[in-house]
Amino acid sequence: MCQRCYWATHSPLEAAYHDEEWGMPQQDDRVLFEFLILEAAQAGLSWRTVLEKREGYRRYYCDFDPEVVASFGDAEIQAMLADPAIIRNKLKVESSISNARVFLRLQKEYGSFARYVWGFVDNKPIQNALADYRQAPAETNISKQLSKALKKEGMRFVGPTICYAFMQAVGMVNDHEVSCWRHDACKAAGDAFVLEGV
Repeated sequence: MCQRCYWATHSPLEAAYHDEEWGMPQQDDRVLFEFLILEAAQAGLSWRTVLEKREGYRRYYCDFDPEVVASFGDAEIQAMLADPAIIRNKLKVESSISNARVFLRLQKEYGSFARYVWGFVDNKPIQNALADYRQAPAETNISKQLSKALKKEGMRFVGPTICYAFMQAVGMVNDHEVSCWRHDACKAAGDAFVLEGV
């Protein structure tokens, strides 16, 4: 049996997410947009809760298409707030729509959102070597800088802790425990990572 980071050992859903996605460097803008939405939705809740509602988000957010989400109005907001398939928090739902508009603006300005966000780590994943997942910080200077920049652009629900969780999810930082079977795979992917268009 392979050893996983401790946080991923509580349910098959968390294990699958950990084994297949968490910590792998991502530069697909749709994937980055998805995790901006999901990490913001998590605020104050467990990640497992978000994973359990991920399919609901995929359905409502049209597979996390930022252009579609940016066009949402009152009817879409009311439909989402009435459906337990997602986290029914009005502020989070409304901010996801306004954040989509900022996302598109940054995408246009930088050529891709990936180019914008990866610039905060000089376009290379940060490789950590944690013996225990509890050694991972809740936030870092870089996540604070990213948070400040996104807020200045007009995004909401992008505090330093949310930004760090986003960075972990999309592989901007490798926080797998060194004893975890995914640590070396994510490190190898990070070492080989080349950001397109840079």
